[in-house]
Amino acid sequence: MKRLFWMLIALAPGPLTAQKFISETSRVTFFSKATIEDIAAVNEKSIALFDAGSGDIAFSVPVKEFTFEKSLMREHFNEKYMETEKYPKATFQGKVTGYSLSATGPQPARAAGKLTVHGVTRDVEVAGTLEVKGDRLLLAAKFMVTLEDYKVKRPQVLWKNIAEAVEVTVDFTFKPNEK
Repeated sequence: MKRLFWMLIALAPGPLTAQKFISETSRVTFFSKATIEDIAAVNEKSIALFDAGSGDIAFSVPVKEFTFEKSLMREHFNEKYMETEKYPKATFQGKVTGYSLSATGPQPARAAGKLTVHGVTRDVEVAGTLEVKGDRLLLAAKFMVTLEDYKVKRPQVLWKNIAEAVEVTVDFTFKPNEK
């Protein structure tokens, strides 16, 4: 009887019984501080998968889905800098470490893996936070991406308009993946 009780407890649905998660909402932003004009963009069309048991994470950002304050900025971003017809997405695949699923409140975590932007893949390590909220996981990070590292060209005539490095912020809310 005791054994059956413990088996039912182990199989009962509850917070974080599922170890695999899929993004419920996403928000990827970048900010470029430049002499003449700051540039900011938002993308809420990204998708991410996270295995809380192993720490494996992967996300894909459709680059063309970034929205800007000015339509001309979006056009230049897609055609001249990011060449989205040739490089339609940015991706990250790696591992998140340093977290506990039983901890309360935001906790520090680190992600290490391969970031691919503009067809170039580089090893990166990023500090962020992970928070457990019921059966949801919130993952957030802020980091710098140097354009030259990913072969994104800054035209000489516009060098004061575009920073050498842009600040990228990722916020994902994960829900259990029922599949």
